[in-house]
Amino acid sequence: MELQKKRIHFVHSYLINPTNPISVSLIGAGGNGSQMLTALARINHALCSLGHAGLQVTVFDDDTVESANLGRQLFSESELGMNKGVALINRVNRFFGSGWKAVPERFEAVSDTKSLHSRKANLTVSCVDTLLARANIEHLIRIEHDSQRDQGLYLLDLGNSRTSGQVFLSTLQTIKQPKSERFETVGNLSSMLEDYGVLLDGNDQHANDPSCSLAEALTKQDLFINSALVSLGASMLWNLFREGLLEYRGFFLNLKDFRSQPVVV
Repeated sequence: MELQKKRIHFVHSYLINPTNPISVSLIGAGGNGSQMLTALARINHALCSLGHAGLQVTVFDDDTVESANLGRQLFSESELGMNKGVALINRVNRFFGSGWKAVPERFEAVSDTKSLHSRKANLTVSCVDTLLARANIEHLIRIEHDSQRDQGLYLLDLGNSRTSGQVFLSTLQTIKQPKSERFETVGNLSSMLEDYGVLLDGNDQHANDPSCSLAEALTKQDLFINSALVSLGASMLWNLFREGLLEYRGFFLNLKDFRSQPVVV
């Protein structure tokens, strides 16, 4: 009986050996986004130490820091009233010596060439609150791709409810795969919304309702759901850069009973 080959996705070669820093758009600087930016900074520092060109991150968020954000999200009292993206980028740039940027605006369709170019990235990381916002982002970045340096290659989508969440990596174009006798190579990774959007619809309908205090915010999202979700998601990104291939394209996490279920390619 012939054994079924393991399905593997070989990462686009530009991410492994880029001539310039890999462009990353981080959309959302709240619970998941604030944690993810720190993780990206650590990944960038490690990659550069290994001779890689590293990352160039741009954060998009039009929200400001409120008192209910303190404690669950990575903000301090001195940053109250500041734009979330600006506050985080200033802190990361001072700590790591990077030159990353913040755009204090919502990530949406634009008409002018300069703004359109700033929204192009090799990797987009979506850390927004609702399925509608996640769907809009996916629609905006799945446009005609060209051969420019910042062509869209991958989307990493994160979403969560109070004690559970998901992280999925999808391709924005067909990634050419090498011939392999050992593996069944997969050039297209479908998105979370394509495969599981109907099942998740409605689970996060109150997740982005404004909260007046940290105590109220914690009734909607657990204190450690964001950090747990981002740690596993960032680990998948790290493997993407270091290993150059993926056996899993995402996972479901349930923090209430400490279970993680990977999703194979």
